[in-house]
Amino acid sequence: MKLMKRYALAVLLVFMFFNSALAEERIKCSSTTSTQNSGFFDYLLPIFEAKSGIKVDVIAAGTGAAIEQGKRGDVDLVFVHAKEDELKAVEEGFFTDRHDVMYNDFIVVGPAADPAGIKKSASASEALKKIAECKDACLFVSRGDDSGTHKKELKLWKKAGIDPKGMKFYLEAGQGMEKVQRIASEKKAYTLTDRGTWLAVKDKDKLELVALYENDPSLFNQYGVMAVSKAKNPSVKYDQSMKFINWIISKEGQEAIAGFKDKNGVVLFKPNAGTVSDK
Repeated sequence: MKLMKRYALAVLLVFMFFNSALAEERIKCSSTTSTQNSGFFDYLLPIFEAKSGIKVDVIAAGTGAAIEQGKRGDVDLVFVHAKEDELKAVEEGFFTDRHDVMYNDFIVVGPAADPAGIKKSASASEALKKIAECKDACLFVSRGDDSGTHKKELKLWKKAGIDPKGMKFYLEAGQGMEKVQRIASEKKAYTLTDRGTWLAVKDKDKLELVALYENDPSLFNQYGVMAVSKAKNPSVKYDQSMKFINWIISKEGQEAIAGFKDKNGVVLFKPNAGTVSDK
């Protein structure tokens, strides 16, 4: 009887040990709602996990919130799209090993009738200016959440010489990209979205919107990854995070990104690790 109890205890201890070891092979990644909404991580992470044995738990948030989570050490790495803010946070010592990973672009979507007439605008800022001048006949739905998309939108408004906050035509949703697209569709409004989310969900969500303004150099959308600094936050899993970072910027990881396509075979994010991107 005593022997059986000892055996059972030994089995329990072994089970607890392996459970603990497995638990150590999980990392937390804070990323944008665009990578989550588009299905990018559902596609990519199983490939990395099968190769490395490391599980990646994604926390979807706006880029601003994602970077703050990293600064606090609540996550082990971040995968976002606001390069200026990322580089600043690296310079401040909160992150290390930042790399460009992939890119797509932003587009302005809206009702097919295009009441503001933005389709033939000379620039993205001019397109937004036309929406503002349209006043009561038009609405614009903003993420309003300090995300990478929101940051880009605010830059475009600034370039147009307009501060839209508080104006009647301007609605701040405080939501992720997919939800904002739905709101814009319901209200027959304009919004700025990343192409990946647009292509991934426009048919699924039956959006009554069309792409109206695109292919402007100012709408370039760079994504980057960086590890949370172990010097600032000793508890983070830096080594495991670097396995993910080194994989995603490797030839294998970059080829995996290029393999992520919509149902029409369109690549949603274009890999560009190792190339120079100062946009």
